[in-house]
Amino acid sequence: MADPVRPHRRCAAGLACAVAALVAAGTACMRLDDFMFFPDRSVSPPPAGVEERWITTADGVRLHAWYAAGPPGVPTLVWAHGNAGNIACRADVLHELAARGLAVLAFDYRGYGGSEGRPTEAGVYRDAEAAYDSERARGVRPERLVCFGESLGGAVAIHLASERPCAGVVVVATFTSMRDVGRAHYGPLAVLAGSRFDSVGRVAHLSVPLLVAHGDRDDVVPFALGEQLFAAAREPKRFVRVPGARHNDVLASAPLLDAIAAFAHEVAG
Repeated sequence: MADPVRPHRRCAAGLACAVAALVAAGTACMRLDDFMFFPDRSVSPPPAGVEERWITTADGVRLHAWYAAGPPGVPTLVWAHGNAGNIACRADVLHELAARGLAVLAFDYRGYGGSEGRPTEAGVYRDAEAAYDSERARGVRPERLVCFGESLGGAVAIHLASERPCAGVVVVATFTSMRDVGRAHYGPLAVLAGSRFDSVGRVAHLSVPLLVAHGDRDDVVPFALGEQLFAAAREPKRFVRVPGARHNDVLASAPLLDAIAAFAHEVAG
């Protein structure tokens, strides 16, 4: 079994801060997208064995990405990360997934890492579509592509799968909607978060296999929201409870990474 990976501090607590900021911004009638995203603009060289790539979106934004190759014909994960940090603080997980026989394309949203632009909800959806399209342009067939997202990135992955054909979807520590996360922490004030990142409304329409994973000690997105997201989805679907995992360390679980790899090989192998 591969060694467990460690959460990186630059990726931590972003969603909790976003929910608080959205509520505060809503009360002040401020531009809510400015409080949704917590990018780290620092750029690190790609790890050994990882290729640096550049992707241009449909609206002309240049994105930074890393690609870990796998053996010919293996599934490819198109990985949408959470709302904090950038791909550099997820390098350990990238290597661990590649070590399990997967190809992985990890991209930074606009405004993150080396990517141009400024993040918005609509913009990060376009970014995921561009990442997916870049793999299709390289000859990867839809039946070999798995949409993968963590936290807010799970909402992005679900949206991507509703717009592009794929073999399956994997979401980790993902919520039903931003409003529901806010409700868990701030009660009625959550209405100020609006209808952003409505995953539960989209997941019911997916027709591909789905894996939902959630830490049972998640202190940001309550475990119950992961269960509700799973309940709203069609079959075939699978739920993985990660014992003892919190929001920011769930991907440090080697058994979870094993389950993600096994699912990807099953649906796209």
